[in-house]
Amino acid sequence: MIEIRDVPESDAERMVDLAGMVFHARVDDRERDAWRPRRSERIGAYDGETLVGQLATLPMRLAVPGAFLDCSAVTFVGVLPTHRRQGILTSLIDRMHRDAVAAGRPVAALWASQGAIYGRYGFGLATRAAVLEVDSSRPLDLRTAPDPRPLRLVDTASAPEVLDPIHRRGLAARPGGLVRDPEWWTRSILRSVDDEAAGFTEPRVVVHPAGYAVYRADENKTIRVVDLVGETPEVEAALWRYLASIDLTSRIHAPSRPVDDLLPYMVTDPDQVTVKENYGALWLRLVDVPAALRAREWATEDTFVLEVEDARIPSNSGRWRLTAGSEPACEPTTDSADLVLTAADLAAVYLGGTTPMTLTRVGAVTERTPGAAARLTAALAVPLAPYINDDF
Repeated sequence: MIEIRDVPESDAERMVDLAGMVFHARVDDRERDAWRPRRSERIGAYDGETLVGQLATLPMRLAVPGAFLDCSAVTFVGVLPTHRRQGILTSLIDRMHRDAVAAGRPVAALWASQGAIYGRYGFGLATRAAVLEVDSSRPLDLRTAPDPRPLRLVDTASAPEVLDPIHRRGLAARPGGLVRDPEWWTRSILRSVDDEAAGFTEPRVVVHPAGYAVYRADENKTIRVVDLVGETPEVEAALWRYLASIDLTSRIHAPSRPVDDLLPYMVTDPDQVTVKENYGALWLRLVDVPAALRAREWATEDTFVLEVEDARIPSNSGRWRLTAGSEPACEPTTDSADLVLTAADLAAVYLGGTTPMTLTRVGAVTERTPGAAARLTAALAVPLAPYINDDF
Protein backbone atom coordinates (compact mmCIF):
# COMPACT_ATOMS: atom_id res chain seq x y z
CA MET A 1 0.00 0.00 0.00
CA ILE A 2 1.31 3.46 -0.91
CA GLU A 3 1.47 5.96 1.95
CA ILE A 4 1.65 9.73 1.37
CA ARG A 5 3.58 11.47 4.12
CA ASP A 6 6.13 14.20 4.81
CA VAL A 7 9.68 13.46 3.72
CA PRO A 8 12.09 13.84 6.65
CA GLU A 9 15.46 15.54 6.29
CA SER A 10 17.10 12.14 6.53
CA ASP A 11 15.51 11.23 3.17
CA ALA A 12 16.56 14.40 1.32
CA GLU A 13 19.37 12.53 -0.44
CA ARG A 14 16.89 9.90 -1.59
CA MET A 15 14.87 12.69 -3.22
CA VAL A 16 17.95 13.70 -5.21
CA ASP A 17 18.44 10.13 -6.39
CA LEU A 18 14.79 9.79 -7.38
CA ALA A 19 14.91 13.07 -9.32
CA GLY A 20 18.00 11.88 -11.17
CA MET A 21 16.20 8.67 -12.08
CA VAL A 22 12.97 10.21 -13.40
CA PHE A 23 14.65 13.10 -15.25
CA HIS A 24 17.38 10.86 -16.71
CA ALA A 25 20.11 13.02 -15.19
CA ARG A 26 23.46 11.99 -13.83
CA VAL A 27 23.95 13.75 -10.51
CA ASP A 28 27.58 13.67 -9.47
CA ASP A 29 28.87 14.53 -6.01
CA ARG A 30 29.65 18.17 -6.76
CA GLU A 31 26.06 18.75 -8.00
CA ARG A 32 24.18 17.07 -5.18
CA ASP A 33 23.92 20.16 -3.01
CA ALA A 34 22.52 22.19 -5.91
CA TRP A 35 19.93 19.47 -6.55
CA ARG A 36 18.72 19.23 -2.95
CA PRO A 37 15.29 20.84 -2.47
CA ARG A 38 15.96 23.90 -0.34
CA ARG A 39 13.71 25.33 2.39
CA SER A 40 10.88 23.31 0.92
CA GLU A 41 7.87 21.43 2.18
CA ARG A 42 8.48 17.87 1.02
CA ILE A 43 5.84 15.24 0.35
CA GLY A 44 6.71 11.64 -0.39
CA ALA A 45 4.94 8.52 -1.61
CA TYR A 46 6.30 5.49 0.24
CA ASP A 47 5.95 1.84 -0.69
CA GLY A 48 6.88 0.44 2.68
CA GLU A 49 10.09 2.33 3.46
CA THR A 50 10.98 2.93 -0.20
CA LEU A 51 10.47 6.43 -1.56
CA VAL A 52 8.71 5.91 -4.90
CA GLY A 53 7.25 9.36 -5.59
CA GLN A 54 7.80 12.90 -4.42
CA LEU A 55 6.76 16.54 -4.64
CA ALA A 56 8.22 19.60 -2.97
CA THR A 57 6.79 23.10 -2.60
CA LEU A 58 8.69 26.32 -2.03
CA PRO A 59 6.71 28.96 -0.12
CA MET A 60 7.10 31.99 -2.41
CA ARG A 61 5.43 35.28 -3.36
CA LEU A 62 4.08 35.58 -6.90
CA ALA A 63 3.57 38.90 -8.66
CA VAL A 64 0.00 39.16 -9.99
CA PRO A 65 -1.54 42.32 -11.44
CA GLY A 66 -1.44 44.90 -8.68
CA ALA A 67 -0.48 42.52 -5.86
CA PHE A 68 1.85 39.85 -4.51
CA LEU A 69 0.22 36.57 -3.51
CA ASP A 70 1.50 33.73 -1.34
CA CYS A 71 2.27 30.88 -3.70
CA SER A 72 3.21 27.22 -3.49
CA ALA A 73 6.01 26.89 -6.06
CA VAL A 74 5.87 23.19 -6.96
CA THR A 75 9.11 21.41 -7.80
CA PHE A 76 10.93 18.06 -7.59
CA VAL A 77 7.89 16.15 -8.84
CA GLY A 78 8.49 12.58 -9.89
CA VAL A 79 7.33 8.98 -9.65
CA LEU A 80 9.57 5.97 -10.21
CA PRO A 81 8.89 4.14 -13.48
CA THR A 82 8.03 1.00 -11.49
CA HIS A 83 5.13 2.81 -9.81
CA ARG A 84 3.52 4.79 -12.63
CA ARG A 85 -0.23 4.69 -13.28
CA GLN A 86 -1.07 3.89 -9.66
CA GLY A 87 -2.54 7.30 -8.79
CA ILE A 88 0.60 8.42 -6.95
CA LEU A 89 0.97 11.79 -8.72
CA THR A 90 -2.72 12.51 -8.15
CA SER A 91 -2.33 11.75 -4.43
CA LEU A 92 0.75 13.98 -4.17
CA ILE A 93 -0.95 16.91 -5.90
CA ASP A 94 -4.14 16.51 -3.86
CA ARG A 95 -2.03 16.65 -0.71
CA MET A 96 -0.24 19.76 -2.06
CA HIS A 97 -3.63 21.41 -2.66
CA ARG A 98 -4.73 20.69 0.91
CA ASP A 99 -1.46 22.03 2.31
CA ALA A 100 -1.77 25.20 0.22
CA VAL A 101 -5.30 25.81 1.49
CA ALA A 102 -4.19 25.24 5.08
CA ALA A 103 -1.26 27.65 4.62
CA GLY A 104 -3.49 30.34 3.08
CA ARG A 105 -1.76 30.31 -0.32
CA PRO A 106 -4.36 31.17 -3.00
CA VAL A 107 -2.18 30.04 -5.91
CA ALA A 108 0.32 27.33 -6.86
CA ALA A 109 2.73 27.35 -9.78
CA LEU A 110 5.14 25.05 -11.57
CA TRP A 111 7.28 24.51 -14.67
CA ALA A 112 6.02 21.48 -16.53
CA SER A 113 8.40 18.91 -17.97
CA GLN A 114 5.39 17.54 -19.87
CA GLY A 115 2.67 20.11 -20.45
CA ALA A 116 -0.06 17.55 -21.13
CA ILE A 117 0.09 16.28 -17.54
CA TYR A 118 -0.96 19.24 -15.45
CA GLY A 119 -4.13 20.56 -17.08
CA ARG A 120 -6.13 17.76 -15.51
CA TYR A 121 -4.93 18.93 -12.09
CA GLY A 122 -6.23 22.46 -12.63
CA PHE A 123 -3.02 24.10 -13.84
CA GLY A 124 -3.21 26.43 -16.83
CA LEU A 125 -0.33 27.74 -18.94
CA ALA A 126 -0.19 31.35 -17.73
CA THR A 127 3.07 32.77 -19.13
CA ARG A 128 5.22 32.31 -22.19
CA ALA A 129 8.79 33.39 -22.95
CA ALA A 130 10.90 34.04 -26.03
CA VAL A 131 14.47 33.21 -27.06
CA LEU A 132 16.30 36.15 -28.67
CA GLU A 133 19.50 36.10 -30.72
CA VAL A 134 21.36 39.34 -31.47
CA ASP A 135 24.04 39.80 -34.12
CA SER A 136 26.50 42.03 -32.29
CA SER A 137 29.30 41.65 -34.83
CA ARG A 138 28.39 45.19 -35.89
CA PRO A 139 27.15 48.16 -33.87
CA LEU A 140 23.67 47.85 -32.44
CA ASP A 141 21.86 50.86 -33.88
CA LEU A 142 18.72 51.66 -31.91
CA ARG A 143 15.67 53.80 -32.54
CA THR A 144 15.34 54.24 -28.76
CA ALA A 145 17.82 56.69 -27.28
CA PRO A 146 19.71 54.88 -24.47
CA ASP A 147 19.44 56.42 -21.02
CA PRO A 148 22.76 58.27 -20.62
CA ARG A 149 23.24 57.69 -16.90
CA PRO A 150 26.42 55.74 -16.11
CA LEU A 151 26.71 51.96 -15.86
CA ARG A 152 28.91 50.20 -13.32
CA LEU A 153 30.07 46.65 -12.75
CA VAL A 154 29.43 45.09 -9.34
CA ASP A 155 30.74 41.86 -7.84
CA THR A 156 28.39 38.94 -7.31
CA ALA A 157 28.74 39.07 -3.51
CA SER A 158 27.20 42.53 -3.29
CA ALA A 159 24.86 42.11 -6.26
CA PRO A 160 21.74 40.80 -4.44
CA GLU A 161 21.47 43.89 -2.26
CA VAL A 162 21.91 46.16 -5.29
CA LEU A 163 19.68 44.27 -7.74
CA ASP A 164 16.78 43.23 -5.54
CA PRO A 165 15.06 46.65 -5.25
CA ILE A 166 15.19 47.05 -9.03
CA HIS A 167 13.85 43.54 -9.55
CA ARG A 168 10.95 44.13 -7.16
CA ARG A 169 9.97 47.32 -8.95
CA GLY A 170 10.02 45.29 -12.16
CA LEU A 171 7.68 42.71 -10.61
CA ALA A 172 5.24 45.46 -9.68
CA ALA A 173 5.13 46.57 -13.31
CA ARG A 174 5.01 43.14 -14.98
CA PRO A 175 3.14 40.18 -13.37
CA GLY A 176 4.25 36.57 -13.36
CA GLY A 177 7.58 36.61 -11.52
CA LEU A 178 8.63 35.56 -8.03
CA VAL A 179 9.98 37.66 -5.19
CA ARG A 180 13.59 36.59 -4.64
CA ASP A 181 15.35 36.29 -1.31
CA PRO A 182 19.16 36.52 -0.94
CA GLU A 183 19.54 32.73 -1.17
CA TRP A 184 17.55 32.67 -4.42
CA TRP A 185 19.78 35.35 -5.91
CA THR A 186 22.92 33.48 -4.89
CA ARG A 187 21.89 29.93 -5.81
CA SER A 188 19.82 30.61 -8.92
CA ILE A 189 20.65 33.89 -10.66
CA LEU A 190 24.24 34.36 -9.55
CA ARG A 191 25.50 30.80 -9.13
CA SER A 192 29.09 30.43 -10.27
CA VAL A 193 28.45 27.45 -12.56
CA ASP A 194 25.35 26.88 -14.66
CA ASP A 195 24.96 23.40 -16.13
CA GLU A 196 22.84 24.86 -18.94
CA ALA A 197 25.68 27.21 -19.90
CA ALA A 198 28.65 24.86 -20.17
CA GLY A 199 31.83 26.67 -21.12
CA PHE A 200 30.58 30.08 -20.03
CA THR A 201 32.16 32.27 -17.39
CA GLU A 202 30.82 32.98 -13.96
CA PRO A 203 28.08 35.66 -14.01
CA ARG A 204 29.01 39.30 -14.59
CA VAL A 205 26.73 42.06 -13.32
CA VAL A 206 26.30 45.52 -14.82
CA VAL A 207 24.06 48.01 -13.03
CA HIS A 208 22.25 51.14 -14.18
CA PRO A 209 20.50 53.43 -11.64
CA ALA A 210 17.20 52.03 -12.98
CA GLY A 211 18.14 48.60 -14.30
CA TYR A 212 20.67 45.81 -14.49
CA ALA A 213 21.90 42.91 -16.60
CA VAL A 214 23.40 39.63 -15.41
CA TYR A 215 25.33 37.85 -18.16
CA ARG A 216 28.01 35.27 -18.94
CA ALA A 217 30.56 35.06 -21.76
CA ASP A 218 32.37 32.26 -23.54
CA GLU A 219 35.33 31.79 -25.88
CA ASN A 220 33.01 31.54 -28.88
CA LYS A 221 32.34 35.27 -28.70
CA THR A 222 28.88 34.80 -27.20
CA ILE A 223 27.22 36.78 -24.43
CA ARG A 224 24.50 34.81 -22.63
CA VAL A 225 21.90 36.98 -20.89
CA VAL A 226 20.88 35.53 -17.52
CA ASP A 227 18.60 38.35 -16.37
CA LEU A 228 17.90 41.84 -17.66
CA VAL A 229 15.54 44.41 -16.13
CA GLY A 230 15.08 48.03 -17.16
CA GLU A 231 12.50 50.35 -15.66
CA THR A 232 12.06 52.26 -18.93
CA PRO A 233 12.64 51.47 -22.60
CA GLU A 234 15.56 53.89 -22.53
CA VAL A 235 17.21 51.95 -19.69
CA GLU A 236 16.69 48.67 -21.56
CA ALA A 237 18.29 50.28 -24.61
CA ALA A 238 21.33 51.30 -22.55
CA LEU A 239 21.77 47.75 -21.24
CA TRP A 240 21.42 46.11 -24.66
CA ARG A 241 23.81 48.65 -26.16
CA TYR A 242 26.35 47.78 -23.45
CA LEU A 243 26.02 44.02 -24.02
CA ALA A 244 26.38 44.42 -27.78
CA SER A 245 29.53 46.51 -27.41
CA ILE A 246 31.57 44.12 -25.24
CA ASP A 247 34.94 43.51 -26.90
CA LEU A 248 35.74 40.14 -28.49
CA THR A 249 32.09 39.16 -28.81
CA SER A 250 29.80 38.94 -31.84
CA ARG A 251 26.58 37.34 -30.61
CA ILE A 252 24.09 37.72 -27.78
CA HIS A 253 21.95 34.76 -26.74
CA ALA A 254 19.00 35.54 -24.46
CA PRO A 255 17.24 32.23 -23.63
CA SER A 256 14.42 33.81 -21.63
CA ARG A 257 12.80 37.15 -22.47
CA PRO A 258 9.22 38.45 -22.31
CA VAL A 259 7.15 37.75 -25.41
CA ASP A 260 6.61 41.51 -25.79
CA ASP A 261 10.30 42.37 -25.39
CA LEU A 262 11.03 45.73 -27.02
CA LEU A 263 14.44 44.90 -28.47
CA PRO A 264 13.14 43.58 -31.84
CA TYR A 265 11.36 46.93 -32.27
CA MET A 266 14.19 49.08 -30.92
CA VAL A 267 16.74 48.11 -33.55
CA THR A 268 16.95 50.05 -36.80
CA ASP A 269 17.77 46.81 -38.64
CA PRO A 270 15.16 44.15 -37.72
CA ASP A 271 17.40 41.41 -39.13
CA GLN A 272 19.90 42.06 -36.33
CA VAL A 273 17.54 40.54 -33.72
CA THR A 274 15.90 37.16 -34.25
CA VAL A 275 13.13 35.61 -32.16
CA LYS A 276 14.27 31.99 -32.20
CA GLU A 277 11.52 30.43 -30.11
CA ASN A 278 8.33 31.16 -28.19
CA TYR A 279 7.71 28.60 -25.45
CA GLY A 280 5.41 27.86 -22.55
CA ALA A 281 6.79 28.84 -19.16
CA LEU A 282 4.83 29.10 -15.89
CA TRP A 283 1.79 26.93 -15.18
CA LEU A 284 -0.57 28.46 -12.62
CA ARG A 285 -3.16 26.87 -10.33
CA LEU A 286 -5.87 28.90 -8.52
CA VAL A 287 -6.09 26.99 -5.26
CA ASP A 288 -8.65 29.44 -3.83
CA VAL A 289 -10.60 30.89 -6.77
CA PRO A 290 -12.53 33.66 -4.96
CA ALA A 291 -9.48 34.79 -2.96
CA ALA A 292 -7.33 34.93 -6.09
CA LEU A 293 -9.95 36.87 -8.07
CA ARG A 294 -10.43 39.38 -5.25
CA ALA A 295 -6.69 39.92 -4.87
CA ARG A 296 -5.68 41.01 -8.37
CA GLU A 297 -6.07 44.43 -9.96
CA TRP A 298 -8.66 44.85 -12.72
CA ALA A 299 -8.52 47.10 -15.77
CA THR A 300 -12.26 47.85 -16.02
CA GLU A 301 -15.32 48.08 -13.80
CA ASP A 302 -17.66 45.18 -14.62
CA THR A 303 -19.59 42.25 -13.20
CA PHE A 304 -19.65 38.64 -14.40
CA VAL A 305 -21.09 35.32 -13.32
CA LEU A 306 -18.46 32.65 -13.88
CA GLU A 307 -19.31 28.95 -13.71
CA VAL A 308 -16.09 27.20 -12.72
CA GLU A 309 -15.50 23.47 -13.10
CA ASP A 310 -12.85 22.09 -10.74
CA ALA A 311 -12.66 18.33 -10.29
CA ARG A 312 -9.71 18.43 -7.86
CA ILE A 313 -10.79 21.22 -5.45
CA PRO A 314 -14.59 21.00 -5.06
CA SER A 315 -14.82 24.26 -3.08
CA ASN A 316 -13.86 26.13 -6.27
CA SER A 317 -16.64 24.56 -8.34
CA GLY A 318 -19.88 26.43 -8.89
CA ARG A 319 -21.03 29.86 -9.95
CA TRP A 320 -19.23 32.97 -8.75
CA ARG A 321 -20.35 36.57 -9.08
CA LEU A 322 -17.16 38.46 -9.89
CA THR A 323 -17.15 42.21 -9.44
CA ALA A 324 -14.10 43.60 -11.22
CA GLY A 325 -12.82 47.10 -10.64
CA SER A 326 -11.52 49.27 -7.84
CA GLU A 327 -13.25 47.19 -5.13
CA PRO A 328 -13.10 43.59 -6.38
CA ALA A 329 -15.49 41.02 -4.95
CA CYS A 330 -16.21 37.37 -5.65
CA GLU A 331 -19.15 35.62 -4.01
CA PRO A 332 -21.13 32.43 -4.72
CA THR A 333 -24.36 32.89 -6.66
CA THR A 334 -27.18 30.91 -8.22
CA ASP A 335 -27.63 33.35 -11.10
CA SER A 336 -27.19 32.19 -14.67
CA ALA A 337 -23.60 32.02 -15.88
CA ASP A 338 -22.11 34.49 -18.36
CA LEU A 339 -19.12 32.22 -19.00
CA VAL A 340 -18.41 28.56 -18.24
CA LEU A 341 -14.79 27.49 -17.89
CA THR A 342 -12.51 25.06 -16.11
CA ALA A 343 -10.24 25.99 -13.23
CA ALA A 344 -7.26 25.39 -15.53
CA ASP A 345 -8.55 27.85 -18.14
CA LEU A 346 -9.34 30.42 -15.46
CA ALA A 347 -5.74 30.08 -14.25
CA ALA A 348 -4.46 30.49 -17.81
CA VAL A 349 -6.19 33.87 -18.23
CA TYR A 350 -5.65 35.11 -14.66
CA LEU A 351 -2.36 36.95 -15.27
CA GLY A 352 -3.53 38.46 -18.55
CA GLY A 353 -1.24 36.55 -20.89
CA THR A 354 -3.97 34.44 -22.48
CA THR A 355 -7.38 35.98 -23.14
CA PRO A 356 -10.88 34.60 -22.56
CA MET A 357 -11.66 35.69 -26.12
CA THR A 358 -8.99 33.33 -27.46
CA LEU A 359 -10.18 30.40 -25.35
CA THR A 360 -13.79 31.08 -26.36
CA ARG A 361 -12.84 31.10 -30.03
CA VAL A 362 -11.16 27.68 -29.75
CA GLY A 363 -14.11 26.24 -27.83
CA ALA A 364 -12.45 25.83 -24.43
CA VAL A 365 -14.61 28.50 -22.74
CA THR A 366 -18.39 28.60 -23.25
CA GLU A 367 -19.94 32.04 -23.61
CA ARG A 368 -23.54 32.08 -22.38
CA THR A 369 -23.96 35.87 -22.50
CA PRO A 370 -22.95 37.42 -25.82
CA GLY A 371 -19.98 39.75 -25.42
CA ALA A 372 -19.02 38.42 -21.97
CA ALA A 373 -15.70 36.98 -23.18
CA ALA A 374 -14.69 40.31 -24.71
CA ARG A 375 -15.66 42.18 -21.54
CA LEU A 376 -13.69 39.79 -19.32
CA THR A 377 -10.71 40.09 -21.66
CA ALA A 378 -10.83 43.87 -21.20
CA ALA A 379 -11.08 43.53 -17.41
CA LEU A 380 -8.10 41.16 -17.24
CA ALA A 381 -5.89 43.26 -19.54
CA VAL A 382 -2.38 44.16 -18.35
CA PRO A 383 0.05 46.72 -19.85
CA LEU A 384 2.94 44.23 -20.04
CA ALA A 385 2.78 40.54 -20.85
CA PRO A 386 3.26 38.29 -17.80
CA TYR A 387 6.74 36.82 -17.57
CA ILE A 388 8.93 34.83 -15.20
CA ASN A 389 12.69 34.36 -15.30
CA ASP A 390 12.94 32.02 -12.32
CA ASP A 391 13.08 28.30 -13.01
CA PHE A 392 12.38 26.03 -10.04
